Amino acid sequence: MLNTFDWLRRCQDGAELMAVLDLAEKEPELFPEPGEKLGPPVSGFTKPCQRCWIYAPLKEAGLAYCKTCLAILARARRLNRLARITTVAWGYVNQIPKHLSKMEGIYAGGEYRRHIPDETHFLLTLERRDLKTWLQELLLYHGSDLKGLIQVFPTCGGIKNEAMGGLLSRAAYQEGRFPMDRLRVRFFSNPYQLFVPHRRENLGILTFEVTEFLRWLEMATVFRSLLKPESQKTLFELLNIDNPREEQFYWGRFMGYLSAEAKDMLTSWRIRQWPKTRIQLMFELLDHVAFTA
Repeated sequence: MLNTFDWLRRCQDGAELMAVLDLAEKEPELFPEPGEKLGPPVSGFTKPCQRCWIYAPLKEAGLAYCKTCLAILARARRLNRLARITTVAWGYVNQIPKHLSKMEGIYAGGEYRRHIPDETHFLLTLERRDLKTWLQELLLYHGSDLKGLIQVFPTCGGIKNEAMGGLLSRAAYQEGRFPMDRLRVRFFSNPYQLFVPHRRENLGILTFEVTEFLRWLEMATVFRSLLKPESQKTLFELLNIDNPREEQFYWGRFMGYLSAEAKDMLTSWRIRQWPKTRIQLMFELLDHVAFTA
């Protein structure tokens, strides 16, 4: 009755989403076959599985879940920590990327999970600091032949205020907003931004052409590599000071603590003249790039 995408939309958090992707690929026999007996109706004495509310719970005493949901929850408990550093990519494209469908390329050995529901959609979960590598491979394999929209957003981690499946459904709802004339990326730094995308769109930090987004990731890599975490925090506070005189005073002291390479970077970028929205985007991207020596 339920296909893999239906099970994905019933996930409460990122760990459950990753667990369903794992089980669908490695243990598909755990998912009910068509025609499998449904659970009993809700009554004072009986009720179906408390997670999917469709299939019958296992008969063992004290178990409230069907065999599929029980397996999903058991696998999800082992993935909770990984889910907190994982990002989701939902793609609506003119063709499925070759290295994704065949598990080829530089990133084939990376920690990622995938689901390809049809010829124009794919779902991918990967560690967020591998996002740049994966996007670079897209361009390496396809160049300008790949067109469509890729929406990137974090998992819910262990927070269950909003179901992960609801975020996935929201991403699918928004996928048809752009023509298939180029490859675009929509970047959500917070999962709840999917419900109010116009706020980021109005700020100009939501939708990018893929090459432009990769340039931002490259800049974030350089930024993270040349500035220590405490310097990044101090810089963010400095750039958000509203008093120009106060900002000028602290800026001179701050530059005195930096390496020559970091000073050159900030000076050449003219980061003090950046609008607040551009600064916000840079600091949001830092969690999605890796430090390089």
